[in-house]
Amino acid sequence: MVKKSKHWGVIGGGMLGMQLANKLIKEGHQVRLLAAAEEIGGLTSVWQLGKATWDKYYHVILLSDLVLRELLEELGLDQEMKWVETKSGFYTDGKLYSMSNSLEFLQFPPLSLIDKFRLGLTIFYASKVKNWKRLERIPVADWLKKWSGENTFNKIWLPLLRAKLGENYRHTSAAFIWATIQRMYAARRTGLKKEMFGYVNGGYATILKTFKQHLLDQGVNITTGFRTTKVESDPSGKVQVLDEKGDSHLFDEVILSIPSSIAAKVCKGLNETERRQHQQIEYLGVVCASVLLKKSISPYYVTNVTDTTPFTGVIEMTNMVDPSVFNGHSLVYLPKYVKKSDPFFQWSDEKIKTHFGEELVRMYDHISAEDLVEIKVARAANVFALSTLQYSENLPPVTTSIPGVHILNSSHISNGTLNVNETLQLVDKKLPQILQQANKSKQPIHVYE
Repeated sequence: MVKKSKHWGVIGGGMLGMQLANKLIKEGHQVRLLAAAEEIGGLTSVWQLGKATWDKYYHVILLSDLVLRELLEELGLDQEMKWVETKSGFYTDGKLYSMSNSLEFLQFPPLSLIDKFRLGLTIFYASKVKNWKRLERIPVADWLKKWSGENTFNKIWLPLLRAKLGENYRHTSAAFIWATIQRMYAARRTGLKKEMFGYVNGGYATILKTFKQHLLDQGVNITTGFRTTKVESDPSGKVQVLDEKGDSHLFDEVILSIPSSIAAKVCKGLNETERRQHQQIEYLGVVCASVLLKKSISPYYVTNVTDTTPFTGVIEMTNMVDPSVFNGHSLVYLPKYVKKSDPFFQWSDEKIKTHFGEELVRMYDHISAEDLVEIKVARAANVFALSTLQYSENLPPVTTSIPGVHILNSSHISNGTLNVNETLQLVDKKLPQILQQANKSKQPIHVYE
């Protein structure tokens, strides 16, 4: 049977780029995946931690992450899933509280009964809102003060917003908190009224190794260490992609899954409107310390921190993953979300290790500096786009003014939070439109048996 095929280039080796390549090859196209790093994975990449290979940044799978779970089934990894009931904590006014069920919420000392009622009402109401676009026109602080009250906002919401967004919360819309609450509630809508979080045996090292082999088996060409510097139309009607070493590839169609700030630089032929739309997207980065300890610090998978600390929160991965994976040690992630321009982002690894380690020991008085086995620091400049006012109305189109060039990245998640499942959903939502636009183009196509 004769199939008509285009030669596609996918720029970006994260889960989004990999899934685009996966879907395109299934459509009968030829595909080459170009990744800047030496290993694919992006924000799901892994490293050596103690004697284990594990995720650089913390990830969790929810029961409601149906697109991700479908991919894991395709990869034959669904049987490798482990599901664990987890608990949540709150660190406020120098004390650690459990916030894992309704009773503990009602007993939470920092808030009065009326404050708790209004907080609960805020969360419940947000879970029922369907028209999220109208929330894009309301600053998140104004919306939370209206529903939760000034006291609850100052004691709970403001510290959490600052921890996640810094002072950027001031121009972030209420759609941000709506999306956060929707994800939390989605897991419980699966039928289990408790927090069940999951992971694959071996973490993302297992997923990435299996996914990469799956792509290779289907015929996807994977090129790593290719740092794209220019994407432009070729006189022949094709798209030329060049890297910093002068290597180049020609494609019929190209999809860039890299951050908008970078895509705007390498796509020289964008019109001024498109360039401005990409450049005005504000990204937050992250500095994330992975800490191995001799002992557990708490029973909570995630501890929200409302006190002033150098990190956003405390995620104890070994309250979900068996400590035997880490030679009996406890693994704790300490993230801090900042813009790349923030001076903190430029701190040396050693300075961050010292600062974070001292603060962790201060917060948990049953551990000491001697319990810190290893600390490693990872950082990423473009983690997620800020949900600014009227965000979805100002997003650039996926198909650009450059013939054959499309830009699809996590900034196009307009009504969700950044996570692997939402990233994969982008492919289902946007790839059909990209293929439709590509079919309209007059570029020549290859014919092969």
